[in-house]
Amino acid sequence: MRILHTSDWHLGRTFHGRVLDDAHAAFADHLVELVSAESVDAVLVAGDVYDRAIPPNDAVALLDETLRRLTERTRVVLTPGNHDSARRLGFAADLMREGLIIRARTAGLDRGIILPDADGNEAAIVHALPYLDPDAAREILPPLLAERLGEETPAKHTADNDQTEDGGTSSRPVQPERPRLPRSHEAVVSAALRLVAADLDRLRAGHSRRLPSLLMAHAFVVGGEACESERDIRVGGVDSVPSGVFTTLGGSPLAERSGGLDYVALGHLHRPQELTRPTGPRLVYSGSPLPFSFDEAEGARNSATKSSVLLDLSADGVTGLERIPTPVLHQVRTLTGTMPELLSPAFDDATGAWVRVILQGERPPGALATLKERFPSLLAFQHEAPTRTARERITVTAAADPLRITEDFFDDVCGRAPQPSERGVLRSAYESALVSARSER
Repeated sequence: MRILHTSDWHLGRTFHGRVLDDAHAAFADHLVELVSAESVDAVLVAGDVYDRAIPPNDAVALLDETLRRLTERTRVVLTPGNHDSARRLGFAADLMREGLIIRARTAGLDRGIILPDADGNEAAIVHALPYLDPDAAREILPPLLAERLGEETPAKHTADNDQTEDGGTSSRPVQPERPRLPRSHEAVVSAALRLVAADLDRLRAGHSRRLPSLLMAHAFVVGGEACESERDIRVGGVDSVPSGVFTTLGGSPLAERSGGLDYVALGHLHRPQELTRPTGPRLVYSGSPLPFSFDEAEGARNSATKSSVLLDLSADGVTGLERIPTPVLHQVRTLTGTMPELLSPAFDDATGAWVRVILQGERPPGALATLKERFPSLLAFQHEAPTRTARERITVTAAADPLRITEDFFDDVCGRAPQPSERGVLRSAYESALVSARSER
């Protein structure tokens, strides 16, 4: 059986003000063609389909059209991430078109999906976890754990302190609070996995041959490498999930008997990567199909080609894994160098790209305007002033010369002393400020 794993589409997102609708449409075309060309039996989309809870109309239309085209060719399993609105994404999920399964409710996370192969034979089990926000999931999960596993979550007991007639206090017991899990991603994901373990044990017990098991999850797993474009999901100072919970299934006593997981289709981190562990399932981030920050661009530190993950499965688990590069509609580059270097032929190939320029050394007058003319799609600019030797510093006092202080600041920022024309501008600004201050007295 063949599975295609993708995530973090972020439909409706922009890149430093540039609309990405055309790039997203190109990716959708690529995905549909890939499903047909590779005879994909199911597509797993592990969260963050939209970039925000209320997406723009064009993003909704593109998702609708993409899912229509995909479900004409294969099955699609989709879950919300931390950017999506689970309620909106999961609206009428039970009434959706054949071939589309949306798992947006925490209460349904342990309903395993049996995927058939091309011949209609049951071939794989998928458990799809929606993004588990600790603030909500810590209250939703305890009743499920109690009902389905007989697992009781301790409740915190408190007391009211009432003042007595003589001025003392008496403690009056009150009803315990509702059971709650600890406020962390580890706690809620572990609890969800214990529910999954019980369901996986039940499903596999009813089959004469072993079915491979896949889990979809949107989380920051320890060992993953983040990018600049991901939204912080830290709660209570903790934003990560230990990788070991996917091996132990959250500490479930059924972890071994259930046969465990074979593959975890992760979403949230935008850099394509696989987390290495000596045992347990393969933990793989497909990454986002498009770069959403400059540190994801080709050639950036630790960058990786944007891709989707194509899996081959058998009763033994994952038998093949291939990353399929996604089309690059807009080249994204970070250019670093001095002004003469940036203007040299060495960067001629970047004139049509979306670029971030890091100017090193001296910043000459009109540098930004010159670079914008050189690179019409310059979207971000940063200046790294040269390291300066220690020199006399001016003490800022009421007696200090304001113009001297301003020129000293200019020198620090630009890496050079102001030119005579620039000194004239600074003097004119200072004199105007003096006139304005005097008129207000």
